[in-house]
Amino acid sequence: MSDKIFQPLSILSAGVTGTCLDGWIESLDSYRVRHKGYTGLKKVLETMQPADVVNAVKASGIRGRGGAGFPTGVKWSFIPPKGNKHHYVVVNADESEPGTFSNRSTLEQRPHLLIEGIAICAYAVQAETAYVFIRGEYYDAIRVMEKAIEEAYKAGVIGKNIFGTNFSLDVHVHPGGGAYICGEETALLEALEGRRGYPRLRPPFPAIEGLYACPTVVNNVETLADAALLFQNDVEWFRSYGTEKSPGTKVYCLSGMVNKPGIYEAELGIPLRTLIYDEKFAGGIKNGGKFKACHPGGSSAPMVFEEHLDTPMDYEGPVQAGSVLGSTAIIVMDESVCLTWACKNLMEFYHHESCGQCTPCREGVGWMHKILNRLEAGQASESDVDLLMSICKNIKGRSICALGEFATGCVASAIKRFPEEFYEHARQGRCPFQKEYLKF
Repeated sequence: MSDKIFQPLSILSAGVTGTCLDGWIESLDSYRVRHKGYTGLKKVLETMQPADVVNAVKASGIRGRGGAGFPTGVKWSFIPPKGNKHHYVVVNADESEPGTFSNRSTLEQRPHLLIEGIAICAYAVQAETAYVFIRGEYYDAIRVMEKAIEEAYKAGVIGKNIFGTNFSLDVHVHPGGGAYICGEETALLEALEGRRGYPRLRPPFPAIEGLYACPTVVNNVETLADAALLFQNDVEWFRSYGTEKSPGTKVYCLSGMVNKPGIYEAELGIPLRTLIYDEKFAGGIKNGGKFKACHPGGSSAPMVFEEHLDTPMDYEGPVQAGSVLGSTAIIVMDESVCLTWACKNLMEFYHHESCGQCTPCREGVGWMHKILNRLEAGQASESDVDLLMSICKNIKGRSICALGEFATGCVASAIKRFPEEFYEHARQGRCPFQKEYLKF
């Protein structure tokens, strides 16, 4: 295992290891003097053509950090040549999934890193306007980003004729309305246009008809931060971290029953066990408890269990364990946690956040929530456990967007691994756990 995983890295630390310092915000002057701020953008504008930028991102192997892991350079290359339509860059900062808080630190503490990444992306796809769609509850992030954009305009790193070139870019902050569904890129575009956040049927894809039916790139905050760091350095530097198929670093959010919950940046491919147990990261299970299960990629990722602790945390590893890397929000549960209760809580969230556009998600997730409530209350039968699995199978692959399928992941994985735990709720007519963890 490389020693580099313990060195101060790039997106989070800005010179400090581990979590960001509370209340610390990187100024424009600090970003330029200490961290090569906007040198990547200057290099791109003065020495590279848009196609060269796209090819460099392809060569770096950057993959979408929002969860899907789609190759970023390939996504940018889908934007057609500039014609009579406006081109847009949209930043997906609608970070609303339980357990996920990796983008918040960048928005609140390293805003200029994101702005530089936005500008590089905009040049690559020949966009004149960018929108940062931020979760409405991120009040500090909205305030910090607006101030940083104002600083960037005054410094001439965005606006008209950046660095004396003929490239111009306007950047705007757009607060979301508090809907989890707007993390889906087409629902986000609908909301940005002033409509209800309903996912769109595809094709056409946003690269062809996105915002206002114009070519649009939608990227996650961390993806664009990586793009800025790539051009401040080079392809070889970026690929020196991570694995061959998953190069670079990743921001991991650790929460739940661990000693040191927080945000940590490490190479892609670091073992799950290291993130949970190493003192440089989460430092083990709280109160000396025993690991039972965790979501490796946010609440939408199927649970993984003790036999999966050596899984490499890259885009391939969790898939082999039956889950996904997702947003790398690692929610850890020890043996005191009732998985029926945990699934019930998550299903309440997904049922509430379903946009209601398609029947499998709207009805199926609500049905699952009712059954899990009955199990926890001791009012269900053993056949209800089998019914839960049947509903999961009938939702999977049948909803317009992925929310319906995401909602089934925790339930299906938990029942598959711990079926007796669910059946015991029905047999005993109550929850068999004391739920002492609720005191934390």
